Amino acid sequence: MEGRGFQKDEAVIIDDGSTDNSAEVCLEVLNGMPVRIIRNAISKFSNEIELRKMQWKETVKSNPEWILNLDADEVFKNRFKEEVRQLISDQEVDVYCFRLYDFRNETHYREDEHWFAHQYCRPFLVRYREGFECKWNDRPQHCGRFAENVFELPHKLSDIRLKHLGWVKKEDRMAKFKRYRELDPDGTYGSNEQYQSILDEKPNLICFEEWLLLWQ
Repeated sequence: MEGRGFQKDEAVIIDDGSTDNSAEVCLEVLNGMPVRIIRNAISKFSNEIELRKMQWKETVKSNPEWILNLDADEVFKNRFKEEVRQLISDQEVDVYCFRLYDFRNETHYREDEHWFAHQYCRPFLVRYREGFECKWNDRPQHCGRFAENVFELPHKLSDIRLKHLGWVKKEDRMAKFKRYRELDPDGTYGSNEQYQSILDEKPNLICFEEWLLLWQ
């Protein structure tokens, strides 16, 4: 989200060596929004921190006011579109945190001893403060998408929920299982138990919309 005074939005897309048409799908969804695409001939995900730093460097070239950092398989509830302008108008908040739900199919997310990301709020929307010195977590995997000292800025939790659809398709789960076993074989940066649980055929699932009704 770019432009002082919210005059316009801009998207910065890092095509990290994708082998499908992800970038083209993004262009179609963005429907005419100004877009800059940076294409990596070879994926940098084997050293994720390098990719995250690249995202930040390319995005701040636009001198943005706010930065919304989403992966291609993450989708907000419709409320976000309706309320985001109100959120970023609050001059006392620089960081908004949201709950991310790991979907296992189109309607249900997973919850068990290994899958509980939605129980915590993580930063996805950050005001760009020129001169803020980023201190990154230099782990090659599971390093976080923003600098780890971002919480030094005033922050707030939002109840707008974020869907993570990257675990819905079986072929995607298998690809991620193989990738993590290759990139983190000893579970140094994550959990071997969680990696192995990716293959579970019948995990505990909760209906996303039923959860919402219970808490309204």
